[in-house]
Amino acid sequence: MLRLDQRSGVPTYLQLVQQVEQALRLGYLKHGDQLPRVKDLVADLAINPNTVLKAYRELERRGLAAGRPGVGTFVAGTVAPIAAPERSALRRSLDRWLRSAEQAGLDDVGILALVDDALHERGSAAPPNGRRGVA
Repeated sequence: MLRLDQRSGVPTYLQLVQQVEQALRLGYLKHGDQLPRVKDLVADLAINPNTVLKAYRELERRGLAAGRPGVGTFVAGTVAPIAAPERSALRRSLDRWLRSAEQAGLDDVGILALVDDALHERGSAAPPNGRRGVA
């Protein structure tokens, strides 16, 4: 479920936090679900255990997770989810747009630049980390 993008410029722990938030928004995670164990993420992503612990502490600080000693870390809060029908329709539209962008010669970096520019033009406020939900 979780992955890292070394080229993003976003700290590793924050990428994990953003991805958990995205999974909550998209309905992939819900209240009560267990997050991956620290040792599993360390093995899967080849990262330092302290990085995972920092991400989980940040999720706890945001009220989205709670650790249970000896058991694991669980989703304890929610974020405003995207309703399934809207999510499905928007995803189909986005897939068509992405195909058009690729046919126009844009790579992932170009696509992200165009999306970031469009969000900026709309006047969307950037989150505190300076990124606009790109993980």
